[in-house]
Amino acid sequence: MANVAVVFAGGVGKRMKSSGVPKQFLTLSGKPILVYTLEIFQHNENIDAIVLVSVENWIEKCHELINKYKLDKVSAVVSGGSNSFLSIDRGLRTASSLYPSDSVVLIHDGVRPLIDDCVIDRCIDSVRKYGSAITVSPAKETIIINKGTVVDNILDRSILQVAKAPQCFILSDILKAHDDAIREGMNDFIDSASLMFYYNKELHTVEGPLDNIKITTFSDFYVFRAFLEARDNSEIFGV
Repeated sequence: MANVAVVFAGGVGKRMKSSGVPKQFLTLSGKPILVYTLEIFQHNENIDAIVLVSVENWIEKCHELINKYKLDKVSAVVSGGSNSFLSIDRGLRTASSLYPSDSVVLIHDGVRPLIDDCVIDRCIDSVRKYGSAITVSPAKETIIINKGTVVDNILDRSILQVAKAPQCFILSDILKAHDDAIREGMNDFIDSASLMFYYNKELHTVEGPLDNIKITTFSDFYVFRAFLEARDNSEIFGV
């Protein structure tokens, strides 16, 4: 039994348009976004190991970063697939070859660096108790359903939540869902929560911070930078 983070950083960040550098390797204060994410799991006392899924051409760079930042919980670095589902699949199968089938696996975006120990610990507890943990945050804005350019319905924001990450399961359970999906020719699920929901698995939620953003665009990058600056200032001035 182990608690294993599967961090997938296999995308190339087309929306970021960052001169050929995948968004997870963009630096802030000299440190790549991916490292900020990995360090959260590295320093969490309940995480036993990390499996990193990377863009194939950047695997060597990942090993350099692992050594530089002493990320010794990273037990494997594997190349990603053609989409996020297949990238996660490769990470899960690597985890399955290294750790027991009853391990808790925390599936997380490499460009989602604003989670904390509390979220990780509560996710692990939820999986041990219920078999799943989907990190969520409340919807901040009004959600509408359109028919063309006409508003068809306005949803009750008070009952809506946004699914984020980590998304966490028992390793054998999520692997079975992957096996079923691949056998049925469905390899384009947008995330693990959607996959497990499709196969009628009961999903339990863990509320995380609103600032648990996924850095997809440059505006997200600037939000992350502002967050780090605010955190650094609060530490300096004891706020």
